[in-house]
Amino acid sequence: MINNIASVLEGVTTAAIAGHVRPDGDCVGSCMGMYLYLKENYPQIQADVYLEEVPEVFHFIQDIDKAKQEWEDKAYDLFLGFDVSSIDRIGVAGRALETAKMTACIDHHITNKGLAQKNQIVPDASSTCEVLYELLEPEKINKACAEALYTGIVHDTGVFQYSCTGTRTMEIAGQLMAKGIDFTSIIKDSFYTKSYAQNQIMGRTIMESIMLLNQRCIVGYVRQKDMDFYGVTPKDMDGIVNQLQNTRGVEVAIFLYEIGVQEYKVSMRSNGKVDVARVASYFGGGGHVKAAGCTMQGSVFDVVNSLTLDIERQLQE
Repeated sequence: MINNIASVLEGVTTAAIAGHVRPDGDCVGSCMGMYLYLKENYPQIQADVYLEEVPEVFHFIQDIDKAKQEWEDKAYDLFLGFDVSSIDRIGVAGRALETAKMTACIDHHITNKGLAQKNQIVPDASSTCEVLYELLEPEKINKACAEALYTGIVHDTGVFQYSCTGTRTMEIAGQLMAKGIDFTSIIKDSFYTKSYAQNQIMGRTIMESIMLLNQRCIVGYVRQKDMDFYGVTPKDMDGIVNQLQNTRGVEVAIFLYEIGVQEYKVSMRSNGKVDVARVASYFGGGGHVKAAGCTMQGSVFDVVNSLTLDIERQLQE
């Protein structure tokens, strides 16, 4: 357990900060929030952020251009992993977990069993950014750091609408707003605004979606040829599963898109009756009770049939 970030930073002169593959808002926000906090308060620490290609909607975060997309073979005093629940999901800086003198992991995924020497994992927290905030000294959080942390909280709570949102989440959001951030633009530009191509692929996915299990499960999928046709990439798939989940009467939403020959990235959302983290864990994935994902092989129908076996069991319990 980590009581505060200062205790982890004692004697540290070099640090590698990293998140998970295909970084989302909480991953980017926590990694950059930590980097900006160190830059402001620990100038003696040389920190490097390692992230795969960051979606353009997060490019407003200060120093996002400093994030490295390729591993630099350096020996760090400290490795800090954010929003990553397993070793195989660490992005570019996976080697730092083995080579750094000290390793620490800050996360909120219930499937995280503790992949570092020091771990702060709070499954009840709304986001990793919320967990990180609790480890920082609030008076030392500047506006740039606050913007990054607020972004992560906004994205992992679905703009404060998911059940993971707690009273403490709202208190922290208010304290970050008090730093003078443009919270309206952060929400609008990074969460709601989509490109025309993104709206097209979302519309097509919804139009071609199917209802299963007595209309309690909805499934949408995108093949590589469809992505090529609309000129979109995996980072443009954000938000589709959430839109599917909004269908009246649905308990579980499943969205999958092709990332290789008969290989699919799967995202699942639950309205409460089904533990989708349990489903995802069967196939090497993880996440939360109401939001989880994994990677699976086979045809679309093979993948859907495999996923819905346990979902159907849970719906009957």
